[in-house]
Amino acid sequence: MSKNASIYELDGKPKLSSAIPLGLQHVLAMFTGNIAPIIIIANVLNLPEEQKVFMIQCTMIVAGLVTFLQLYPISRIGARLPLVMGTSFAFVPTAIAVGQSYGLAGILGASLVGSFTEIIMGFFLKPLRKFFPPIVTGVVLLAIGLSLLPVGINYFAGGVGAADYGSIQNLLLGFLVLGIIILLQRFTNGIFNVAAILIALVIGYLVAIPMGKVSFDSVAQAGWINVPRPLNFGIEFHLDAILKFAAVYIVVALETLGNISGITLSGADREPTDREMSGAVIADGVGSLFASIFNVLPNTAYGQNAGIVAMTKVMNRFCVATGAVFLILAGLIPKIGAICAVMPASVLGGAVTVVFSMITISGIKMISKAGLDSRNTTILAIALGLGIGFSTVPEATKHMPAVMKHFFNDSVVSAGILALVLNIVFPKDKNEESKEDEKAA
Repeated sequence: MSKNASIYELDGKPKLSSAIPLGLQHVLAMFTGNIAPIIIIANVLNLPEEQKVFMIQCTMIVAGLVTFLQLYPISRIGARLPLVMGTSFAFVPTAIAVGQSYGLAGILGASLVGSFTEIIMGFFLKPLRKFFPPIVTGVVLLAIGLSLLPVGINYFAGGVGAADYGSIQNLLLGFLVLGIIILLQRFTNGIFNVAAILIALVIGYLVAIPMGKVSFDSVAQAGWINVPRPLNFGIEFHLDAILKFAAVYIVVALETLGNISGITLSGADREPTDREMSGAVIADGVGSLFASIFNVLPNTAYGQNAGIVAMTKVMNRFCVATGAVFLILAGLIPKIGAICAVMPASVLGGAVTVVFSMITISGIKMISKAGLDSRNTTILAIALGLGIGFSTVPEATKHMPAVMKHFFNDSVVSAGILALVLNIVFPKDKNEESKEDEKAA
């Protein structure tokens, strides 16, 4: 087999000249999604610029290392598939809620302990999957998207608390980035389509510089090489925060399973094996535990990278590994993190608003897949009505017991738990039960 043909083989050994561009393509597709959750959380918690830079460094290194774990498993930990890992947006709403109560140390503690939920789920994946049908995961994805949209729009307008919040300049930058993403995704192919968000961010960033929206003081002060330290911000454990994170970990595990299926179906024309699915979820949990120790939010398998495999048919692990090496090297250079950290809020807002909208659409698609019969409609109505409703009007929970108050003030957790419980409690239609039995057989 030729070196070029080997890029389509899982264990092929292509030339570096072929592997590096394909690996960088994966990095370009996930780079924005990997750092954006960290920037959002750091801004919500009003962290100093140098701490934000430090967290961006950590998130790049963690993404690279956990990607390696998925590519080259250790025992049962890892899928041995071309999965690209990065910071999960699914945790952002819950992390904001926890961070406002307990700070970054509380977020990291909840993330660390909660990661064992996903690790255990990975070991017992087959019997547990029946409790999380499309109606449950669809409700959670929809709740995540809807709860993130206000965050995106606030960034679009310049960031909460900004002196020029909602100014014409900020809105123009946001719409510029949004417009470029739409044009590239609708009218281009190849790398311009795959890296549409990153390209739009770079253009928006460059336009913002002559507008006086960017200060490079922190970039000049940042060093050239720095090795991130574990537990730099301390760690705290709070039961209510841990339970919230544990609930989101369940959904992220299912999201990872969906991305694995996308990779194997499009790249190898087959369903993933039980071993691949179990290994991927375990590695997801172990990687998130590692991320918590190294100061950042949990990881997940990125859907856009599964999309690249579907588009190129390149299943080669070595190609993806070259991209993981680039992420690790970039994470060791603080100046790269500093350049990302000073990105204007409105530029980032134009990009993440698109991302959050796509998460919302993913939830709608999942619910459509489940079907809107009377049973599923009732589950959807109650879970979203109470989950989104109470979180939108938090003062309505002020006389509730503390546990209930924390539960309903987090829309993702409350909607997800309600959907899970209602799915178990409400009897299934006989035809639906017989279909599930056929799938399990």
